[in-house]
Amino acid sequence: QVQLVESGGGLVQAGGSLRLSCTAEGHTFSRSTAAWFRQAPGKGRELVALIDSRTTGIYYEEFAKGRFTISRDNAKMTVSLQITTLKPEDTAIYYCAAGPLYSAYERDYDYWGQGTQVTVSS
Repeated sequence: QVQLVESGGGLVQAGGSLRLSCTAEGHTFSRSTAAWFRQAPGKGRELVALIDSRTTGIYYEEFAKGRFTISRDNAKMTVSLQITTLKPEDTAIYYCAAGPLYSAYERDYDYWGQGTQVTVSS
C-alpha cells in the first residue's frame, strides 16, 4: 500500500515557476514507477511525465518537454515536478501516481494522490 500527498500548487502569473512535490508513505514506493498527471477544467486526465524506480528511465509527454522536470528521491520518499515558464494552459489539477509498471497509461497506476491545483493567470 502506498499513500501519496501532493503539495506546492497555487496561483502564479504566466512566465513564473512552480515546484510540485509528492510525499509517499509505503514500503513499495521506492520500487514503483512514479508519474505526474494533470486534469484541466473540462478535460480528461493526461500524463505529464513519469520516472522509473531507479531514475534511469524518464519520459515526458511532448507538451512537457523543455519546461517540466520530474525527479525523485527514494530516501526521502518524494517525487517532484518542476515547471518553468508557466502558461495559462498549464492550469489544471496535478496528480501524483505510483505503480509497478513503467507505463504512460492511467490504468497501470494503483495509487493516486488527491491532487494539487495549479492556476496560471495571464
